[in-house]
Amino acid sequence: SVGFKAGVKDYKLTYYTPDYETKDTDILAAFRVTPQPGVPPEEAGAAVAAESSTGTWTTVWTDGLTSLDRYKGRCYHIEPVPGEESQFIAYVAYPLDLFEEGSVTNMFTSIVGNVFGFKALRALRLEDLRIPTAYVKTFQGPPHGIQVERDKLNKYGRPLLGCTIKPKLGLSAKN
Repeated sequence: SVGFKAGVKDYKLTYYTPDYETKDTDILAAFRVTPQPGVPPEEAGAAVAAESSTGTWTTVWTDGLTSLDRYKGRCYHIEPVPGEESQFIAYVAYPLDLFEEGSVTNMFTSIVGNVFGFKALRALRLEDLRIPTAYVKTFQGPPHGIQVERDKLNKYGRPLLGCTIKPKLGLSAKN
């Protein structure tokens, strides 16, 4: 018995495109995917492409308002991880039109956002990411360097974190 059904839609029909030829302008991601038992690798890879781009588990009224082919992520290749029976590398291509220019936050929120909680997957890890030069050139960078930040904070000799530390990440209250 399959313990999981991916949802109302079969992602593989739309987001698994093994004949797709990547473009120099695509953002390319390689994900290590461990599907839930009963979920085929192609469906898991397609689900990653869908959930990290334009997909949703059900039909919504806005589906007809945009060109899916222009914005969707595409799982274009899947290969087994040597020595790991139930793990695969899913290669996903994202068109630049999916992302806001100059926004690292927008790009990472899309690619590594809620897809990591997707129930079709037992485990998921982003292994590699290729960001095309055309997109990198849209990033203006910080207005000043790390030394200015350290001087403002009067913090030296240690990493600076810009995030919320949550106990569920495995840290003790003391840490």
